[in-house]
Amino acid sequence: MKNLLLASTSTLHGSDYLDYLLPELKIHFKNCKTVLFIPYARPSGISHEEYTQKTALAFAKINITIKGIHEFEDPALAVQNAEGIYTGGGNTFLLVSQLYYYKIMIILKETLEKGTPYLGTSAGSNIAGLSMQTTNDMPIVYPPSFKTLGLIPFNLNVHFLDIDSQSTHMGESRETRINEFLQFNNFPVLGLKEGSWLEIKKGKTTLKGNLSAKLFRKNQTPLEIAAETELSYIQ
Repeated sequence: MKNLLLASTSTLHGSDYLDYLLPELKIHFKNCKTVLFIPYARPSGISHEEYTQKTALAFAKINITIKGIHEFEDPALAVQNAEGIYTGGGNTFLLVSQLYYYKIMIILKETLEKGTPYLGTSAGSNIAGLSMQTTNDMPIVYPPSFKTLGLIPFNLNVHFLDIDSQSTHMGESRETRINEFLQFNNFPVLGLKEGSWLEIKKGKTTLKGNLSAKLFRKNQTPLEIAAETELSYIQ
């Protein structure tokens, strides 16, 4: 039974890294002394070691130890043996490329389907969908496939922003980009706003946080979804 938290972002304006999620994470990883951190999406200008150290400081607030996957000789074995797993944000193209390079995409999927608790933020949430094609990131590297974990039967667009009717910006909106995707693909996309996350436990998927999300389907009007809505109907 899958046990996932998929958050739009790791950091809210005015707060420290992961702070807004820590009460949830204390419960989510309650049976874990150590959580395996996957830093492969690493943000610009930061090493795997620095990213892991930053994450370790956050998890120390809830008395959980972080170990970076890059610290293990066998990444696949590290995934299989993990008490809990967290994949952080950064660039989704880089993350997916590295997961394929180290041959752990399928192993990660199989491990999480068995119930190992998982946290994804930003790029780490993107990979839970059917593909990475609704990421906002630039293609800085070329992964061998856009196919991702398929832990949920739809795609995510994290950091989703509604159209600002007062803006003078003439470029494409997130909604426009998602509708472009849906011209050529026929599975749903959920726009997940900052401060929101999906909780996937006991066979149910629930929108958490204080904000709504927006569901896009091919040839349909986007649907606004309120927080605390159960989303297992999305197929």
